[in-house]
Amino acid sequence: MTLAIVLAAGAPAASLPTGAGESLADRLAAQWRRAGVSEVRVAADLDEVADLAGQADGPVLVSGADLVAHTAVLRHLLTSPVGATVALVLTDPPAGGRTAVREERGQVVDAGPAERLAGATTGIFGGALRVRRDDVPALVAAARTAAAGELSTGSGSTGPAVDRVFAGLTGQGTLVLAHRVRLLVAHRVDDAAGLAGAEAAIAAVPEDRAELRLSVKEKDDFFTTYFVSTWSPYVTKAAARLGLSPTGVTMLSVGFAVAAAAFFATGGRPALVTGAILLYLGFVLDCVDGQLARYTRNFSAWGGWLDTMADRAKEYLVYAGLGWGATAAGFRYGWALAIAAMALQTVRHMTDAWYGVLHDEAARRPKDVGTGGGGIGDRLNAASTKVQADAGSVSYWLKRTVVFPIGERWALIALAVALFDQRVALLAVLTWGVLAFAYTGALRTLRARWMGVSVLDTVDATLHRDDGPLAARLPLSRRPGSLDWLVPAALRAAEYLFAIAAGVIGGAPAWLIFGYLFVLTLHHYDLVARLEKRQPAPPLHAATLGWEGRSMLLALAAIAGFVNIALVTLGVYLLVLFVVSVVLAWFVRPTRAARVPAGAGGRATI
Repeated sequence: MTLAIVLAAGAPAASLPTGAGESLADRLAAQWRRAGVSEVRVAADLDEVADLAGQADGPVLVSGADLVAHTAVLRHLLTSPVGATVALVLTDPPAGGRTAVREERGQVVDAGPAERLAGATTGIFGGALRVRRDDVPALVAAARTAAAGELSTGSGSTGPAVDRVFAGLTGQGTLVLAHRVRLLVAHRVDDAAGLAGAEAAIAAVPEDRAELRLSVKEKDDFFTTYFVSTWSPYVTKAAARLGLSPTGVTMLSVGFAVAAAAFFATGGRPALVTGAILLYLGFVLDCVDGQLARYTRNFSAWGGWLDTMADRAKEYLVYAGLGWGATAAGFRYGWALAIAAMALQTVRHMTDAWYGVLHDEAARRPKDVGTGGGGIGDRLNAASTKVQADAGSVSYWLKRTVVFPIGERWALIALAVALFDQRVALLAVLTWGVLAFAYTGALRTLRARWMGVSVLDTVDATLHRDDGPLAARLPLSRRPGSLDWLVPAALRAAEYLFAIAAGVIGGAPAWLIFGYLFVLTLHHYDLVARLEKRQPAPPLHAATLGWEGRSMLLALAAIAGFVNIALVTLGVYLLVLFVVSVVLAWFVRPTRAARVPAGAGGRATI
């Protein structure tokens, strides 16, 4: 059960009458109820906040009584799909003792008086936060400490009490993510004039229309922004009216991709053009499932995991269709190109995911060298920040496009196969993919060396390297330092190349090698999805043998001369383990981590 606490202490505007005649504090409490909070309490002081939070058995929302906002703003904070504690962050100027914040990559890395943060301020605390259950003890401690501070000074004049609680919470090292307000309205007010202005701003913005626009990501890639998101919100609203779930839309997208792959395998110009159209429509639906989740606030860890897995499965089934079709058209290496495209894309995604983990870790542990030391890291950061700030410019779109995101990949496949053939489509994907990998790999390596932060010591390294019993005891298990984020991707590449080599030496058909690698990628994407969603290991992970165990079996099979049998047997074995693990993890015995989503919010694709 979720508890919302409205704290009026230190907020002069709390007793101001609103347009409906009720006090601002009472209206905020009513808004929390409309937003879906099961229990709302109004606290008179910080000790009462600590008492109420200490008795809660679920997440706790705390808000100051000087917040004037659309009810949707509160609902979005309540239903934010991230598992960490989340704080509302506004662009209002610091005033009235309110806490300024500095954020990096969506994380609040510092909070305090605006004078102390100086030019590093990125916003102010919005007067409301949702504290996850595991962080409630820290909230209680912060409230007690702030209350004790009031007693020692004999005054509560150090600003709104909710700000002191927030500053105390962040000061304990609690991971707090920033929840920004976009399109909707939220302001903190001090007097009747400020209240009137905020209410007028709210009245000027239709809530439902803003929420539909908010379902589209604020910053997406070029193709998605201009060729999908311009009309996909209409599909999203229609899906909501039909009562479709985001997961249902995801499965429809899978159906379109499978149909496109079948047409690519069939060959012939009409089939290729039809497949290209279906692939585009499937990508539109792939965007709509996330938009629908954000529009209806229908998030789940299962939905986020399924979306990630479905994206990869769809793309690789399309590669299979292209490889099949190219081979059937007489190109000898059609399947080889499909295998290369799948292996390259998987390794790229592994580096994407792990670099994100590294960057988040660096943001939590800022370095002095990153504050203007003039090194290459500073220059790269400054250049990246400048480009990102210039949204819509040529350099901005080039930076977002050159990394070859999913929208551009699907658009390139659709155009190449419709205008030319399957072979050209695969060659185009490989060429751009290699260039993008070289570009991002070089820049990220330089920035990682500059960050000087290790990442494998902050996660279960044995799990995410996919080690088996033998590898866990090898020197490889030692932390290699600031480039350890590359280790999981390097191990994936090594295992894929070894499996390909074993298959080629053993004379296995290319389609069988593709099928085996496809199953391996499902297993590895499952691990990456769990890393990004902060979820535990799959129930049957130990039975997957580890990268070294699987490689040893294939090596023995190659020596004994039955690689085909080994690829089929091991592939079926891993697929069965994967399916059973999915059933156990999500349907039979869902864990607490599965019930508390931690990153499924955007249902984002990588």
